[in-house]
Amino acid sequence: MNESLQTVYAGGTGVALEQRNRVLRNTYWLLALSLVPTVLGAWVGVSTGVMNLMGAGMSAIIFLAGAFGFIFAIEKTKNSAAGVPVLLAFTFFMGLMLARLLSVILGFRNGPTLIMTAFGGTAGVFFAMASLATIIKRDLSGMGKFLFIGAVMLLVAGIINIFVQSSALMLTLSVIAIGLFSAFMLYDIKRVIDGGETNYISATLAIYLDLYNVFQSLLALLGFAGGERD
Repeated sequence: MNESLQTVYAGGTGVALEQRNRVLRNTYWLLALSLVPTVLGAWVGVSTGVMNLMGAGMSAIIFLAGAFGFIFAIEKTKNSAAGVPVLLAFTFFMGLMLARLLSVILGFRNGPTLIMTAFGGTAGVFFAMASLATIIKRDLSGMGKFLFIGAVMLLVAGIINIFVQSSALMLTLSVIAIGLFSAFMLYDIKRVIDGGETNYISATLAIYLDLYNVFQSLLALLGFAGGERD
């Protein structure tokens, strides 16, 4: 009987492990796919200049309203056939919102190089956090509360800086954001590996937002520190 119980539990563990691996694999595939509409949205935004027609305050309002609206819609549709299209629509929107910063960076003589450097740095952070998540054995679920509080404080400070327009505060927030969302990335990937997140659409959304914020902050930092004007 003892041997039978061991067999049952071993089988259950195997199924659970297979499910976690499937969620992680689907998450990575969808994450890669989400980059396509992001790039397309950024291209549309830069080529049309639509974001430059709005002031910083209006852009922030549209960004916050659109982002939270899409996130709510994704969570509502994550278990249906509409989940993936809604997520991809969200990533297009996020690419569009990135156009203002990209336009500024492309105004530098070394703009394309800065963008590729930020992309490479973001990819490096992702691979480092993904590798670290597979190595760390301890439970990181306790990090979630502190990371969330940090993200809220960062968001509030960012909104304040829209009106203050402090370069020093912008640089400080960019550095903090890179560290904070790198930690978020580790936390979110580890949740999938440990089985804490079983929906690959929700997992993709979380990791995508981590990558987006790291890239945006790194690009802003590189543009401020290394942008070369003609």
